[in-house]
Amino acid sequence: MEELARESICLLARSASHADPPRLGSFGAVFIMLKSALGAGLLNFPWAFQKAGGVTTALSVELVSLVFLISGLIILGYASSVSRQNTYQDVVREVCGGAVGQLCEICFCFNLFMICVAFLVVVQDQLEKLSLSLYETVTGSSEGEMPYHWYTDQRFALFIMCVLIILPLSIPKEIGIQKYTSVLGTLAATYLCVAVIVKYYLMESHTAIITPEHSQGVSSWASMFSVVPTICFGFQCHEACIAIYSSMENQKLFHWVVISVVSMFFCLLIYTLTGVYGFMTFGRAVASDILMSYPGNDVVMIISRLLFGISIITIYPIILLLGRSVILNLMVRVQRRRWGIVTHSFETRCRVVLTVIWITVTLLIAMFVPDMGEVISVIGGISAFFIFIFPGLCLVFTMQTESVSPRVRVILTVWGVITIVVGAFIFGQSTTIAVMELCQKF
Repeated sequence: MEELARESICLLARSASHADPPRLGSFGAVFIMLKSALGAGLLNFPWAFQKAGGVTTALSVELVSLVFLISGLIILGYASSVSRQNTYQDVVREVCGGAVGQLCEICFCFNLFMICVAFLVVVQDQLEKLSLSLYETVTGSSEGEMPYHWYTDQRFALFIMCVLIILPLSIPKEIGIQKYTSVLGTLAATYLCVAVIVKYYLMESHTAIITPEHSQGVSSWASMFSVVPTICFGFQCHEACIAIYSSMENQKLFHWVVISVVSMFFCLLIYTLTGVYGFMTFGRAVASDILMSYPGNDVVMIISRLLFGISIITIYPIILLLGRSVILNLMVRVQRRRWGIVTHSFETRCRVVLTVIWITVTLLIAMFVPDMGEVISVIGGISAFFIFIFPGLCLVFTMQTESVSPRVRVILTVWGVITIVVGAFIFGQSTTIAVMELCQKF
């Protein structure tokens, strides 16, 4: 995420001298924040609204979560200014110590790994719908009449795509030209939001879809909090926010507060509109991937599938590179301590092996755990570390060293502890539910 943010900064920011670091204005900062947050998580929001028990409950949880989301962004910007570090891991290591910094690296790598799994699940879903649409167009038959062949299975198509497209893009040491196409995620998310709203108002009858059952209250606290992992996955731009903050022209804390609020407001608008109208369109029959609820021959949604598919294919190698770099740096450090030298061939072999293993494992998980909701439950739990726990720890540790009034120190320390506790609860609850659902399935 940080690498995507940095590349966007280099493209948007202008400086007086080429030797100066790029400087971001307010508009550029908001745009990159949105670019970092908006993406495949949008597909899961209508299903999350259904699982939470209705629009009112889901929106209430979303608004409460927004307070912590904005708070985390502000804390991270403040911690970056205090520590004078410009990456998430460096800020956590500098402020909280080496042990917490290592935990941050582990969570960072695992989070990126699970995001890659979610991306492949999304691609697999879209391949299924596109193949059904193609079959219907060619034969004139309905989707349900398509015969099964191993070569028409979307899992086989996903395997071929990984081997022929994703693997060659992922092996090189540098990101390459695909980093400039990451804006497709924002375009795909915005297009889907508009398409879902338009499709709702073009329905022949709303009364057949919206029934009193859809507005029932939640049956348990577990149902109420089931929307939180999706919120964490969807709004997560915290890893990139430090790179954005450190590249801004105006680094005053109040200005960063404004940037954070405006960015999260636009994210809230897009995610909520998609969640509400997608839920009202399909009710409790909505799929965990909203695009799977629409017919395969819907041209408007075919465009959305293509946008998301191309976006994921180009962003997946970047996410892989970021996760691989963490593991590769560890292997290089171990090799240097043991032998005192690291050859180019050793680094190349490690990079290729790590890339093949990463793609193979994420592909296998995506094939056998095809429900996007289950994958996002895991990602949402891990995201709690970056949105709640690590910012809370940064605030608590910072208050022990910064010269502030005793009252302010107590208030901010208490808020940091509350943030840590909430994050730990979300992590435990999301992970437990994900594990229980997987155990029931297998």
